[in-house]
Amino acid sequence: MTATGSTAPGSTAPGSTATGSTAPGSTAPGSTATDSTAVDSTAALAALAEALGDALSVDPVDLAPLTADKSGHDSRSLPLGLVTARSIADVQSTLRIASEYGLPVVPRGAGTGLAGGAIASAGQLVLSTLAMNRILEVSVADELAVIEPGIINADLNAELATLGLWFAPDPASKAIATVGGNIATNAGGLLCAKYGVTREAVLGLKLVLADGRMLELGHRSVKGVTGLDLTALVIGSEGTLGVIVEATVKLRPLPTGAVATIAAYFPDVTTAAAASAAITAAGLRPAAMELLDARSLHSIDRYLGLRDRGMGLAERGATLLLVQTDGAASEAEAASALQIITALGGDAELTYDAAAGEELFAIRRAFHPALEAEGTVLIEDVAVPRSALPAMFAAITEIEERYGIPIPTVAHAGDGNLHPNFVYTPGPDGEVPEIIWQAADDMFRAALELGGTLSGEHGIGILKRRWLADELGDDQLDLQRQIRAVFDPLGILNPGKA
Repeated sequence: MTATGSTAPGSTAPGSTATGSTAPGSTAPGSTATDSTAVDSTAALAALAEALGDALSVDPVDLAPLTADKSGHDSRSLPLGLVTARSIADVQSTLRIASEYGLPVVPRGAGTGLAGGAIASAGQLVLSTLAMNRILEVSVADELAVIEPGIINADLNAELATLGLWFAPDPASKAIATVGGNIATNAGGLLCAKYGVTREAVLGLKLVLADGRMLELGHRSVKGVTGLDLTALVIGSEGTLGVIVEATVKLRPLPTGAVATIAAYFPDVTTAAAASAAITAAGLRPAAMELLDARSLHSIDRYLGLRDRGMGLAERGATLLLVQTDGAASEAEAASALQIITALGGDAELTYDAAAGEELFAIRRAFHPALEAEGTVLIEDVAVPRSALPAMFAAITEIEERYGIPIPTVAHAGDGNLHPNFVYTPGPDGEVPEIIWQAADDMFRAALELGGTLSGEHGIGILKRRWLADELGDDQLDLQRQIRAVFDPLGILNPGKA
Protein backbone atom coordinates (compact mmCIF):
# COMPACT_ATOMS: atom_id res chain seq x y z
CA MET A 1 0.00 0.00 0.00
CA THR A 2 1.44 3.39 -0.94
CA ALA A 3 0.17 6.91 -0.34
CA THR A 4 0.72 9.88 -2.62
CA GLY A 5 -0.16 13.54 -2.34
CA SER A 6 -0.27 15.87 0.63
CA THR A 7 -2.85 16.77 3.21
CA ALA A 8 -5.09 19.69 2.49
CA PRO A 9 -3.65 22.98 3.74
CA GLY A 10 -5.90 24.85 6.08
CA SER A 11 -7.93 21.77 7.04
CA THR A 12 -10.14 22.19 10.06
CA ALA A 13 -9.33 20.26 13.20
CA PRO A 14 -10.00 16.51 13.27
CA GLY A 15 -13.30 15.78 14.91
CA SER A 16 -15.07 18.74 13.32
CA THR A 17 -18.01 17.66 11.29
CA ALA A 18 -20.09 18.06 8.16
CA THR A 19 -23.77 17.91 7.42
CA GLY A 20 -25.88 15.12 5.98
CA SER A 21 -29.51 14.18 5.55
CA THR A 22 -31.22 11.49 7.58
CA ALA A 23 -33.97 9.04 6.83
CA PRO A 24 -37.31 9.47 8.56
CA GLY A 25 -37.16 8.24 12.11
CA SER A 26 -33.45 7.50 12.07
CA THR A 27 -30.13 8.97 13.02
CA ALA A 28 -26.87 8.53 11.23
CA PRO A 29 -24.71 5.96 13.02
CA GLY A 30 -21.14 7.22 13.11
CA SER A 31 -22.05 10.51 11.50
CA THR A 32 -20.05 13.44 12.84
CA ALA A 33 -21.64 16.06 10.67
CA THR A 34 -22.24 19.64 11.79
CA ASP A 35 -24.59 22.27 10.49
CA SER A 36 -23.65 23.23 6.93
CA THR A 37 -24.16 26.91 7.80
CA ALA A 38 -20.66 26.75 9.32
CA VAL A 39 -19.24 26.07 5.84
CA ASP A 40 -18.27 29.07 3.70
CA SER A 41 -19.93 27.61 0.63
CA THR A 42 -19.36 30.68 -1.53
CA ALA A 43 -15.62 30.57 -0.96
CA ALA A 44 -15.57 26.78 -1.41
CA LEU A 45 -17.37 26.98 -4.75
CA ALA A 46 -15.06 29.74 -5.91
CA ALA A 47 -12.02 27.60 -5.08
CA LEU A 48 -13.54 24.60 -6.84
CA ALA A 49 -14.37 26.68 -9.93
CA GLU A 50 -10.82 28.01 -10.09
CA ALA A 51 -9.32 24.51 -9.76
CA LEU A 52 -11.76 22.56 -11.93
CA GLY A 53 -13.27 24.95 -14.47
CA ASP A 54 -16.28 23.54 -16.27
CA ALA A 55 -16.08 20.27 -14.30
CA LEU A 56 -18.07 22.14 -11.63
CA SER A 57 -21.77 22.88 -12.18
CA VAL A 58 -24.25 24.71 -9.97
CA ASP A 59 -27.01 24.59 -12.59
CA PRO A 60 -30.27 23.40 -10.94
CA VAL A 61 -30.97 21.29 -14.03
CA ASP A 62 -27.79 19.30 -13.35
CA LEU A 63 -28.38 19.17 -9.60
CA ALA A 64 -32.04 18.05 -9.56
CA PRO A 65 -31.40 14.34 -10.39
CA LEU A 66 -28.86 14.08 -7.57
CA THR A 67 -31.47 14.26 -4.79
CA ALA A 68 -32.70 10.71 -5.52
CA ASP A 69 -31.64 7.29 -6.69
CA LYS A 70 -33.49 4.08 -7.56
CA SER A 71 -34.48 3.50 -3.93
CA GLY A 72 -37.53 5.77 -4.18
CA HIS A 73 -36.11 8.12 -1.51
CA ASP A 74 -35.65 11.79 -2.42
CA SER A 75 -33.98 14.41 -0.21
CA ARG A 76 -36.05 17.12 -1.99
CA SER A 77 -33.30 19.68 -1.48
CA LEU A 78 -30.75 20.59 -4.14
CA PRO A 79 -27.08 20.01 -3.34
CA LEU A 80 -24.58 22.85 -3.47
CA GLY A 81 -22.89 21.73 -6.68
CA LEU A 82 -21.77 18.88 -8.91
CA VAL A 83 -18.20 18.02 -9.84
CA THR A 84 -17.97 15.75 -12.87
CA ALA A 85 -14.47 14.36 -12.42
CA ARG A 86 -12.62 13.39 -15.57
CA SER A 87 -9.37 12.30 -13.92
CA ILE A 88 -7.82 11.24 -10.65
CA ALA A 89 -6.39 14.75 -10.38
CA ASP A 90 -9.93 16.18 -10.49
CA VAL A 91 -10.98 13.92 -7.61
CA GLN A 92 -7.92 14.83 -5.56
CA SER A 93 -8.38 18.57 -6.14
CA THR A 94 -12.05 18.33 -5.18
CA LEU A 95 -11.36 16.52 -1.93
CA ARG A 96 -8.44 18.76 -0.93
CA ILE A 97 -10.65 21.82 -1.31
CA ALA A 98 -13.59 20.12 0.40
CA SER A 99 -11.36 19.27 3.37
CA GLU A 100 -10.03 22.81 3.51
CA TYR A 101 -13.53 24.25 3.76
CA GLY A 102 -15.20 21.41 5.68
CA LEU A 103 -17.54 20.81 2.74
CA PRO A 104 -19.56 17.56 2.78
CA VAL A 105 -18.98 15.40 -0.33
CA VAL A 106 -21.30 12.70 -1.71
CA PRO A 107 -19.52 10.33 -4.14
CA ARG A 108 -21.81 9.18 -6.95
CA GLY A 109 -21.74 6.99 -10.04
CA ALA A 110 -24.80 6.25 -12.15
CA GLY A 111 -27.23 6.77 -9.25
CA THR A 112 -28.76 3.30 -9.58
CA GLY A 113 -28.39 2.40 -5.89
CA LEU A 114 -31.34 1.03 -3.95
CA ALA A 115 -30.49 2.16 -0.41
CA GLY A 116 -30.06 5.92 -0.80
CA GLY A 117 -26.28 5.70 -0.53
CA ALA A 118 -25.55 8.33 -3.20
CA ILE A 119 -28.39 10.78 -2.49
CA ALA A 120 -27.32 14.38 -1.90
CA SER A 121 -29.07 17.23 -0.12
CA ALA A 122 -28.64 20.92 0.69
CA GLY A 123 -25.13 22.07 1.52
CA GLN A 124 -23.45 19.00 0.03
CA LEU A 125 -21.20 18.66 -3.00
CA VAL A 126 -21.68 15.71 -5.34
CA LEU A 127 -18.51 14.19 -6.76
CA SER A 128 -19.38 12.12 -9.83
CA THR A 129 -16.97 9.61 -11.34
CA LEU A 130 -19.36 8.67 -14.14
CA ALA A 131 -17.15 10.33 -16.78
CA MET A 132 -14.15 8.27 -15.67
CA ASN A 133 -15.20 5.27 -17.76
CA ARG A 134 -12.16 3.89 -19.55
CA ILE A 135 -10.68 0.41 -19.67
CA LEU A 136 -7.03 1.14 -18.97
CA GLU A 137 -5.64 -2.36 -19.45
CA VAL A 138 -6.68 -5.95 -20.08
CA SER A 139 -4.22 -8.76 -19.41
CA VAL A 140 -5.36 -12.03 -20.97
CA ALA A 141 -2.38 -13.85 -19.46
CA ASP A 142 -3.15 -12.68 -15.93
CA GLU A 143 -6.94 -12.63 -16.38
CA LEU A 144 -7.34 -9.10 -15.05
CA ALA A 145 -8.44 -5.67 -16.18
CA VAL A 146 -7.58 -2.22 -14.89
CA ILE A 147 -10.58 0.08 -15.19
CA GLU A 148 -11.90 3.46 -14.16
CA PRO A 149 -14.93 3.43 -11.83
CA GLY A 150 -17.47 5.00 -14.19
CA ILE A 151 -17.56 2.18 -16.74
CA ILE A 152 -20.95 0.47 -16.98
CA ASN A 153 -20.88 -3.20 -15.99
CA ALA A 154 -22.48 -4.41 -19.25
CA ASP A 155 -20.21 -2.21 -21.37
CA LEU A 156 -17.13 -3.69 -19.70
CA ASN A 157 -18.34 -7.22 -20.42
CA ALA A 158 -19.20 -6.37 -24.02
CA GLU A 159 -15.55 -5.38 -24.55
CA LEU A 160 -14.19 -8.37 -22.64
CA ALA A 161 -16.33 -10.84 -24.60
CA THR A 162 -14.23 -10.19 -27.71
CA LEU A 163 -11.30 -11.65 -25.77
CA GLY A 164 -13.24 -14.62 -24.42
CA LEU A 165 -13.31 -13.13 -20.90
CA TRP A 166 -15.88 -11.67 -18.51
CA PHE A 167 -16.27 -9.84 -15.20
CA ALA A 168 -18.51 -12.10 -13.13
CA PRO A 169 -20.55 -9.76 -10.85
CA ASP A 170 -23.97 -9.63 -12.49
CA PRO A 171 -26.40 -7.24 -10.75
CA ALA A 172 -29.86 -6.96 -12.25
CA SER A 173 -28.97 -3.32 -13.03
CA LYS A 174 -25.83 -4.29 -14.98
CA ALA A 175 -27.00 -2.41 -18.08
CA ILE A 176 -27.05 0.90 -16.19
CA ALA A 177 -24.85 0.45 -13.09
CA THR A 178 -21.17 1.35 -12.90
CA VAL A 179 -18.49 -1.05 -11.75
CA GLY A 180 -17.38 1.59 -9.24
CA GLY A 181 -20.87 1.50 -7.77
CA ASN A 182 -20.80 -2.31 -7.77
CA ILE A 183 -17.59 -2.12 -5.72
CA ALA A 184 -18.91 0.57 -3.37
CA THR A 185 -21.91 -1.58 -2.45
CA ASN A 186 -20.28 -5.01 -2.88
CA ALA A 187 -23.02 -5.79 -5.39
CA GLY A 188 -24.15 -9.33 -6.04
CA GLY A 189 -26.74 -10.32 -8.60
CA LEU A 190 -28.13 -13.34 -10.33
CA LEU A 191 -24.85 -15.24 -10.74
CA CYS A 192 -23.16 -14.71 -7.39
CA ALA A 193 -24.17 -18.06 -5.84
CA LYS A 194 -21.66 -19.72 -8.17
CA TYR A 195 -19.31 -16.89 -9.10
CA GLY A 196 -19.29 -14.75 -5.96
CA VAL A 197 -20.14 -11.16 -5.12
CA THR A 198 -18.04 -8.18 -6.20
CA ARG A 199 -15.52 -8.56 -3.35
CA GLU A 200 -14.36 -11.88 -4.86
CA ALA A 201 -13.68 -10.16 -8.19
CA VAL A 202 -11.49 -7.25 -7.05
CA LEU A 203 -7.72 -7.49 -6.70
CA GLY A 204 -6.80 -3.88 -6.03
CA LEU A 205 -8.04 -0.31 -5.83
CA LYS A 206 -6.83 3.24 -6.04
CA LEU A 207 -8.63 5.21 -3.35
CA VAL A 208 -8.55 8.96 -2.81
CA LEU A 209 -8.98 9.88 0.84
CA ALA A 210 -10.96 12.83 2.14
CA ASP A 211 -7.84 15.01 2.30
CA GLY A 212 -6.84 14.27 -1.30
CA ARG A 213 -4.13 11.67 -0.68
CA MET A 214 -4.29 8.58 -2.85
CA LEU A 215 -3.81 5.04 -1.57
CA GLU A 216 -2.91 2.13 -3.83
CA LEU A 217 -4.50 -0.93 -2.23
CA GLY A 218 -4.16 -4.59 -3.10
CA HIS A 219 -2.11 -6.14 -5.87
CA ARG A 220 -2.16 -7.71 -9.34
CA SER A 221 -1.21 -11.18 -8.13
CA VAL A 222 -3.81 -13.84 -7.40
CA LYS A 223 -2.53 -14.17 -3.84
CA GLY A 224 -1.34 -11.51 -1.42
CA VAL A 225 -1.50 -11.31 2.38
CA THR A 226 0.79 -8.39 3.19
CA GLY A 227 -0.71 -6.27 5.96
CA LEU A 228 -4.38 -5.78 6.70
CA ASP A 229 -6.73 -6.28 3.76
CA LEU A 230 -7.80 -2.68 3.22
CA THR A 231 -9.06 -3.52 -0.26
CA ALA A 232 -11.75 -5.77 1.19
CA LEU A 233 -12.55 -3.13 3.81
CA VAL A 234 -13.21 -0.48 1.18
CA ILE A 235 -15.42 -2.76 -0.91
CA GLY A 236 -18.96 -2.24 0.33
CA SER A 237 -18.09 0.92 2.30
CA GLU A 238 -20.51 3.04 0.23
CA GLY A 239 -18.19 6.00 -0.30
CA THR A 240 -17.64 6.62 3.41
CA LEU A 241 -13.90 5.79 3.48
CA GLY A 242 -12.73 7.36 0.23
CA VAL A 243 -13.47 7.71 -3.47
CA ILE A 244 -12.57 4.80 -5.74
CA VAL A 245 -10.76 6.12 -8.83
CA GLU A 246 -9.36 2.91 -10.33
CA ALA A 247 -9.85 -0.82 -9.87
CA THR A 248 -7.91 -3.93 -10.82
CA VAL A 249 -10.49 -6.66 -11.26
CA LYS A 250 -10.36 -10.41 -11.78
CA LEU A 251 -11.63 -11.82 -15.06
CA ARG A 252 -12.83 -15.32 -15.94
CA PRO A 253 -12.86 -17.22 -19.20
CA LEU A 254 -16.34 -17.25 -20.70
CA PRO A 255 -18.09 -20.51 -19.72
CA THR A 256 -17.96 -23.27 -22.29
CA GLY A 257 -20.42 -26.05 -22.97
CA ALA A 258 -24.18 -26.07 -23.00
CA VAL A 259 -26.22 -23.66 -20.90
CA ALA A 260 -29.34 -25.31 -19.50
CA THR A 261 -32.33 -23.36 -18.20
CA ILE A 262 -35.19 -24.80 -16.16
CA ALA A 263 -38.49 -22.99 -15.62
CA ALA A 264 -40.39 -24.67 -12.78
CA TYR A 265 -43.84 -23.66 -11.51
CA PHE A 266 -44.99 -24.53 -8.00
CA PRO A 267 -48.34 -24.22 -6.22
CA ASP A 268 -46.87 -22.11 -3.39
CA VAL A 269 -43.73 -20.13 -2.61
CA THR A 270 -42.58 -22.16 0.39
CA THR A 271 -42.48 -25.37 -1.65
CA ALA A 272 -40.50 -23.62 -4.37
CA ALA A 273 -38.10 -22.28 -1.72
CA ALA A 274 -37.73 -25.78 -0.31
CA ALA A 275 -36.86 -27.04 -3.80
CA SER A 276 -34.16 -24.39 -4.22
CA ALA A 277 -32.72 -25.26 -0.80
CA ALA A 278 -32.74 -28.96 -1.74
CA ILE A 279 -30.82 -28.22 -4.94
CA THR A 280 -27.99 -26.50 -3.07
CA ALA A 281 -28.08 -29.12 -0.29
CA ALA A 282 -27.47 -31.76 -2.98
CA GLY A 283 -24.14 -30.08 -3.78
CA LEU A 284 -25.32 -28.54 -7.04
CA ARG A 285 -24.15 -25.02 -7.89
CA PRO A 286 -26.33 -23.51 -10.59
CA ALA A 287 -24.99 -20.35 -12.22
CA ALA A 288 -28.31 -18.70 -11.36
CA MET A 289 -31.37 -19.72 -9.39
CA GLU A 290 -34.17 -17.15 -9.13
CA LEU A 291 -37.50 -17.43 -7.34
CA LEU A 292 -40.52 -15.23 -8.09
CA ASP A 293 -43.63 -15.33 -5.89
CA ALA A 294 -47.25 -15.07 -7.02
CA ARG A 295 -47.52 -11.28 -6.66
CA SER A 296 -44.37 -10.90 -8.73
CA LEU A 297 -45.77 -13.05 -11.51
CA HIS A 298 -49.03 -11.06 -11.65
CA SER A 299 -47.10 -7.76 -11.83
CA ILE A 300 -44.85 -9.02 -14.63
CA ASP A 301 -47.84 -10.41 -16.51
CA ARG A 302 -49.49 -6.96 -16.40
CA TYR A 303 -46.31 -5.09 -17.28
CA LEU A 304 -45.33 -7.27 -20.24
CA GLY A 305 -48.89 -7.99 -21.35
CA LEU A 306 -48.21 -11.73 -21.16
CA ARG A 307 -51.70 -12.76 -20.11
CA ASP A 308 -53.26 -10.90 -23.04
CA ARG A 309 -50.99 -12.86 -25.35
CA GLY A 310 -51.93 -16.19 -23.79
CA MET A 311 -48.55 -16.47 -22.06
CA GLY A 312 -49.50 -15.56 -18.49
CA LEU A 313 -46.96 -16.71 -15.92
CA ALA A 314 -49.40 -16.71 -13.02
CA GLU A 315 -51.70 -19.09 -14.90
CA ARG A 316 -48.97 -21.76 -14.81
CA GLY A 317 -48.44 -21.67 -11.04
CA ALA A 318 -48.25 -19.53 -7.93
CA THR A 319 -44.44 -19.39 -7.97
CA LEU A 320 -41.75 -19.58 -10.63
CA LEU A 321 -38.29 -21.02 -9.95
CA LEU A 322 -35.67 -20.39 -12.66
CA VAL A 323 -32.53 -22.53 -12.60
CA GLN A 324 -29.63 -22.11 -15.00
CA THR A 325 -26.49 -24.27 -15.17
CA ASP A 326 -23.34 -23.70 -17.19
CA GLY A 327 -19.86 -25.11 -17.69
CA ALA A 328 -18.66 -28.63 -18.34
CA ALA A 329 -21.07 -30.21 -15.85
CA SER A 330 -24.08 -28.22 -17.01
CA GLU A 331 -26.12 -31.09 -18.43
CA ALA A 332 -25.58 -33.41 -15.46
CA GLU A 333 -26.38 -30.62 -12.96
CA ALA A 334 -29.52 -29.66 -14.85
CA ALA A 335 -30.72 -33.27 -14.89
CA SER A 336 -30.18 -33.58 -11.13
CA ALA A 337 -31.91 -30.27 -10.42
CA LEU A 338 -34.84 -31.28 -12.61
CA GLN A 339 -35.21 -34.53 -10.70
CA ILE A 340 -35.33 -32.68 -7.36
CA ILE A 341 -37.86 -30.17 -8.70
CA THR A 342 -40.27 -32.76 -10.06
CA ALA A 343 -39.99 -34.87 -6.90
CA LEU A 344 -41.21 -31.84 -4.93
CA GLY A 345 -44.18 -31.24 -7.21
CA GLY A 346 -42.76 -28.71 -9.64
CA ASP A 347 -44.15 -28.40 -13.17
CA ALA A 348 -40.87 -27.94 -15.03
CA GLU A 349 -39.50 -27.40 -18.52
CA LEU A 350 -35.84 -27.71 -19.50
CA THR A 351 -34.26 -25.96 -22.49
CA TYR A 352 -30.75 -25.79 -23.91
CA ASP A 353 -31.72 -23.03 -26.30
CA ALA A 354 -29.72 -19.92 -25.38
CA ALA A 355 -32.31 -17.46 -26.67
CA ALA A 356 -35.11 -19.17 -24.78
CA GLY A 357 -33.05 -19.14 -21.59
CA GLU A 358 -32.26 -15.45 -21.97
CA GLU A 359 -35.93 -14.71 -22.55
CA LEU A 360 -36.81 -16.40 -19.25
CA PHE A 361 -34.23 -14.37 -17.34
CA ALA A 362 -35.35 -11.19 -19.11
CA ILE A 363 -38.73 -11.89 -17.48
CA ARG A 364 -36.97 -11.97 -14.10
CA ARG A 365 -35.19 -8.68 -14.85
CA ALA A 366 -38.56 -7.10 -15.70
CA PHE A 367 -39.66 -7.45 -12.08
CA HIS A 368 -38.53 -4.05 -10.81
CA PRO A 369 -39.79 -2.08 -13.84
CA ALA A 370 -43.11 -3.91 -13.45
CA LEU A 371 -43.46 -2.72 -9.86
CA GLU A 372 -42.36 0.82 -10.70
CA ALA A 373 -45.21 0.95 -13.20
CA GLU A 374 -47.64 0.32 -10.32
CA GLY A 375 -46.45 2.96 -7.83
CA THR A 376 -43.58 4.07 -5.64
CA VAL A 377 -41.48 1.10 -4.60
CA LEU A 378 -39.37 0.49 -1.51
CA ILE A 379 -37.05 -2.26 -2.72
CA GLU A 380 -35.65 -4.18 0.21
CA ASP A 381 -32.82 -6.65 0.45
CA VAL A 382 -32.32 -9.27 3.15
CA ALA A 383 -30.39 -12.52 3.13
CA VAL A 384 -30.78 -15.69 5.19
CA PRO A 385 -29.07 -19.08 5.17
CA ARG A 386 -30.28 -21.00 2.13
CA SER A 387 -31.92 -23.62 4.31
CA ALA A 388 -33.99 -20.83 5.93
CA LEU A 389 -35.52 -19.59 2.66
CA PRO A 390 -38.86 -21.39 3.19
CA ALA A 391 -39.13 -19.93 6.71
CA MET A 392 -38.33 -16.42 5.47
CA PHE A 393 -40.96 -16.60 2.75
CA ALA A 394 -43.44 -17.85 5.34
CA ALA A 395 -42.54 -14.88 7.56
CA ILE A 396 -43.13 -12.44 4.70
CA THR A 397 -46.53 -14.01 4.00
CA GLU A 398 -47.45 -13.64 7.69
CA ILE A 399 -46.36 -9.96 7.66
CA GLU A 400 -48.48 -9.36 4.55
CA GLU A 401 -51.52 -10.76 6.31
CA ARG A 402 -50.89 -8.91 9.57
CA TYR A 403 -50.54 -5.48 7.97
CA GLY A 404 -52.78 -5.98 4.94
CA ILE A 405 -49.90 -4.94 2.68
CA PRO A 406 -48.85 -6.81 -0.47
CA ILE A 407 -45.10 -7.54 -0.47
CA PRO A 408 -44.09 -8.92 -3.90
CA THR A 409 -40.85 -10.83 -3.39
CA VAL A 410 -38.17 -12.28 -5.61
CA ALA A 411 -35.07 -14.07 -4.43
CA HIS A 412 -31.62 -15.05 -5.57
CA ALA A 413 -32.48 -18.48 -4.24
CA GLY A 414 -29.00 -19.87 -4.82
CA ASP A 415 -27.57 -17.75 -2.00
CA GLY A 416 -30.60 -16.95 0.17
CA ASN A 417 -30.86 -13.28 -0.85
CA LEU A 418 -34.48 -12.05 -0.95
CA HIS A 419 -35.85 -8.79 -2.34
CA PRO A 420 -39.19 -8.05 -0.65
CA ASN A 421 -40.81 -4.99 -2.24
CA PHE A 422 -43.32 -2.54 -0.81
CA VAL A 423 -45.45 -0.66 -3.36
CA TYR A 424 -47.00 2.39 -1.71
CA THR A 425 -48.47 5.84 -2.20
CA PRO A 426 -46.13 8.48 -0.74
CA GLY A 427 -47.33 10.90 1.94
CA PRO A 428 -47.86 14.64 1.33
CA ASP A 429 -44.12 15.36 1.59
CA GLY A 430 -43.09 12.25 -0.31
CA GLU A 431 -42.41 10.26 2.83
CA VAL A 432 -42.79 6.50 3.20
CA PRO A 433 -45.97 5.76 5.22
CA GLU A 434 -45.26 4.63 8.77
CA ILE A 435 -47.12 1.34 8.28
CA ILE A 436 -44.58 0.42 5.60
CA TRP A 437 -41.69 1.02 8.00
CA GLN A 438 -43.47 -1.05 10.67
CA ALA A 439 -43.86 -3.97 8.26
CA ALA A 440 -40.24 -3.56 7.12
CA ASP A 441 -39.12 -3.57 10.75
CA ASP A 442 -40.84 -6.91 11.31
CA MET A 443 -39.31 -8.28 8.12
CA PHE A 444 -35.77 -7.24 9.07
CA ARG A 445 -36.14 -8.72 12.53
CA ALA A 446 -37.43 -11.98 11.04
CA ALA A 447 -34.34 -12.19 8.80
CA LEU A 448 -32.01 -11.56 11.76
CA GLU A 449 -33.80 -14.18 13.87
CA LEU A 450 -33.21 -16.72 11.10
CA GLY A 451 -29.47 -16.03 11.17
CA GLY A 452 -29.59 -13.58 8.27
CA THR A 453 -28.57 -10.02 7.53
CA LEU A 454 -30.12 -6.64 6.73
CA SER A 455 -28.52 -6.48 3.29
CA GLY A 456 -27.18 -9.06 0.91
CA GLU A 457 -26.07 -6.64 -1.81
CA HIS A 458 -27.80 -3.23 -1.83
CA GLY A 459 -25.98 -1.78 1.17
CA ILE A 460 -27.26 0.33 4.06
CA GLY A 461 -27.21 3.90 2.73
CA ILE A 462 -29.93 6.05 4.27
CA LEU A 463 -32.77 3.58 4.39
CA LYS A 464 -31.48 0.94 6.82
CA ARG A 465 -29.38 2.90 9.31
CA ARG A 466 -31.90 2.60 12.11
CA TRP A 467 -31.48 -1.20 12.18
CA LEU A 468 -27.68 -1.34 12.12
CA ALA A 469 -27.25 -1.80 15.87
CA ASP A 470 -29.75 -4.68 15.82
CA GLU A 471 -27.41 -6.69 13.61
CA LEU A 472 -23.97 -5.42 14.58
CA GLY A 473 -24.37 -4.69 18.30
CA ASP A 474 -23.14 -1.55 20.02
CA ASP A 475 -19.49 -2.58 20.36
CA GLN A 476 -19.05 -3.49 16.69
CA LEU A 477 -20.94 -0.40 15.57
CA ASP A 478 -18.68 1.81 17.68
CA LEU A 479 -15.58 0.12 16.24
CA GLN A 480 -16.84 0.72 12.71
CA ARG A 481 -17.35 4.40 13.54
CA GLN A 482 -13.78 4.59 14.76
CA ILE A 483 -12.46 2.99 11.57
CA ARG A 484 -14.43 5.46 9.50
CA ALA A 485 -12.94 8.35 11.47
CA VAL A 486 -9.39 7.10 10.74
CA PHE A 487 -10.05 7.37 6.99
CA ASP A 488 -12.07 10.59 7.23
CA PRO A 489 -11.32 12.54 10.45
CA LEU A 490 -13.44 15.53 9.42
CA GLY A 491 -16.49 13.40 8.62
CA ILE A 492 -17.02 14.98 5.19
CA LEU A 493 -17.38 11.82 3.08
CA ASN A 494 -20.96 10.76 2.41
CA PRO A 495 -22.22 12.07 5.76
CA GLY A 496 -25.42 10.58 7.11
CA LYS A 497 -24.81 7.33 5.24
CA ALA A 498 -23.78 4.03 6.80
